[in-house]
Amino acid sequence: MKDTAEIPIFPLNTVLYPQGVLPLRIFETRYVDMTKACIGNDEVFGVCLIREGREVGSPATPEIWGCTARIVQWEVPTPGLFSLVTHGERIFCIRERYTTPSGLTRALVQFAAPPDPQPVPARYRALVRLIEDASLRVDPRVWAAPMRPDDAAWVAWRLAEWLPLPSAARLRLLELRDGAEMLALVERHVGKA
Repeated sequence: MKDTAEIPIFPLNTVLYPQGVLPLRIFETRYVDMTKACIGNDEVFGVCLIREGREVGSPATPEIWGCTARIVQWEVPTPGLFSLVTHGERIFCIRERYTTPSGLTRALVQFAAPPDPQPVPARYRALVRLIEDASLRVDPRVWAAPMRPDDAAWVAWRLAEWLPLPSAARLRLLELRDGAEMLALVERHVGKA
């Protein structure tokens, strides 16, 4: 697997994590074209939290950390509109970026090593119970992979998707490689949710 790649970047007001599911409605021409290219070439695009700007209109400035998204389901309900389901795959850090004449941001990204599989430390078992309880109430399609409640990083990412964590904390989870550190970060915000 390559360590770097050039990919299109989709700045959003959300953070995508590996094995996460992100539904999207695509209507801006630059992103419709990106979607067609990704589907046609079976390629990924990057999802990054917006640092400055907005989702629609002028190109937004993305944070440097993001996650690749693979389109796993798509439909065109009306011409010029895509409804997508994407799955998060790999965390990356932007090394260089530029904006194309169409307003699409492209970037050279460096892929981060995935966190080593790490069991959930005993002190965070209550966080696992939150996931297990939630799994009884939500559509199983909210996860791109089977449940992995024994993997500390997986538990932290899933909780970050559901809890109203501040953007800075969500972003920090992309940077961390240690599952216990990730759970500690999430735990600090559970009582505030």
